[in-house]
Amino acid sequence: MAATGVALKEVPTKPIEGQKTGTSGLRKRTKVFMGENYLANWVQSLFSALGDEVKGQTLALGGDGRYYGKEAAQIIIKLAAGNGFKKVIVGQDALTATPAMSALIRRRKLYGGLLMTASHNPGGPDNDFGIKFNYSAGEPAPERITDKIYGETMKISTLKFGDLPDVDLSKVGTSKFGDFEVEVVDPVDDYLATLKEVFDFPMLKKYVARKDFSIIFDAMHAVTGPYAKRILVQELGAPASAVKDGVPAPDFNGGHPDPNLTYAEELVKIMWADKAPVLGAASDGDGDRNMILGHKFFINPSDSVAMIAAYAQESIPYYKGGLKGVARSMPTSGALDRVAKALNLPFFETPTGWKFFGNLMDAGKCSVCGEESFGTGGDHIREKDGIFAVLAWLSILAYKNKDVPEGGKLVTVRDVAMEHWSKFGRNFFSRYDYEEVSDKDAASMIDHVRSVIASSPKGTKFGDFTLDVADDFEYVDPIDGSKASKQGLRFVFTDGSRIIFRLSGTGSAGATIRMYIEQYTNDPSKYELDAQVALAPIIKVALELSQLQKFTGREKPTVIT
Repeated sequence: MAATGVALKEVPTKPIEGQKTGTSGLRKRTKVFMGENYLANWVQSLFSALGDEVKGQTLALGGDGRYYGKEAAQIIIKLAAGNGFKKVIVGQDALTATPAMSALIRRRKLYGGLLMTASHNPGGPDNDFGIKFNYSAGEPAPERITDKIYGETMKISTLKFGDLPDVDLSKVGTSKFGDFEVEVVDPVDDYLATLKEVFDFPMLKKYVARKDFSIIFDAMHAVTGPYAKRILVQELGAPASAVKDGVPAPDFNGGHPDPNLTYAEELVKIMWADKAPVLGAASDGDGDRNMILGHKFFINPSDSVAMIAAYAQESIPYYKGGLKGVARSMPTSGALDRVAKALNLPFFETPTGWKFFGNLMDAGKCSVCGEESFGTGGDHIREKDGIFAVLAWLSILAYKNKDVPEGGKLVTVRDVAMEHWSKFGRNFFSRYDYEEVSDKDAASMIDHVRSVIASSPKGTKFGDFTLDVADDFEYVDPIDGSKASKQGLRFVFTDGSRIIFRLSGTGSAGATIRMYIEQYTNDPSKYELDAQVALAPIIKVALELSQLQKFTGREKPTVIT
């Protein structure tokens, strides 16, 4: 039943193969989404899966600004009207960062939200598009919903559109069609209000105003440009030049909006120059990932979440009462474990996927969490949050420098890391990504690694490393008892070093093989070693035991983190 006062326009359709939804939503090539009824079929299937509970509800809508987003927004608005929603709140120009969507849903107590994003994947007509649903706590849709969506895509026969004209999404304001409303909002407002409840903005503003401090934030022509301009420039007083590539582009200006040392190469060059800013940062396509840099210094994401957790209570007002607990994904290094032990905090190791953190947060058991894939977050929302991580680092630096007079020796990003390692030791960590490997070759390599695990009892030698345990990681959720199996192939050695292999499903074509390598040291003379140098022996072991080059034909990874 359509919203009252809106004519229902029913359009016949038929199932389209390949619309199985994961926690990151549905991602395909843009031209696939632009195919007849492809997007509409999925959105209708979502609304059908949700059933009568959508009647009279308010839905949020936005995206990362990628190609086809504005056209997709009009289709979604009409389907929302045709399926009984009373209102859609949409970000101006159909823009809303993923963490901002979570904040919007939570602040306004909305039913849920749809995000048009393929995250850090390239955009444009020949690249990727995606869509995902976030539920009423602002969290990615749980499996019980995504499984139902898939079921509906297999039997869909009718699309229910409200018979509406296109809505002008360029201007903030409300349009009414009978009892159905579309409210276009500034996509930064609710998110900024949430961040102001977390961070000490006056402290940050005072620090940013120092003549001996400077910052550069690379928005990578993606959605966080408007957020960085509003937060860093207008609110905190940084110069406009502090935001690099801050205008969202449908194809991200031909770039790959993934904040790592490979794809954020221009930012890396700026931070490795002699007169670099004090703090460098970047975020990805939809604003949920981050990279943190100091002068000639990279903070890997596993260390970043550990350092944020270590300093959170003293530098971030939201955590002044202490942390409830911390969590990391299994492939992420053990740096956070050491902080949890020292602070006597509950600690959780979960599979990759933000939904696992959300369960812990909803149960009041986790305050700060992170993934090695450049995702860091807190329990202020239910998504990873790139700008949160940047403001957390800004808070740490502001706190550490509060008694340093202007012109004195500033405590730098490097200093924070060195102090942390001197206390906790360093977990050297690296990830090798092999992107767009054929599904068959990737499966063959994983099958081979499983056979190595099956034939490798405790005590097996791999080079200079002695095996403690090899398994396929599984997780029983301590909150709802659900079990997640086959979450990554692990080799854990007696010295705590680890080798992990996973297939990632975040791309739209082929498979991405991820190889993770970790080794711990408490030898201060090694803390400033390059990770690739420190890890060279165990990387050699990983490549040999997996025979990765033989199975994939790849001499080198696509990306090294």
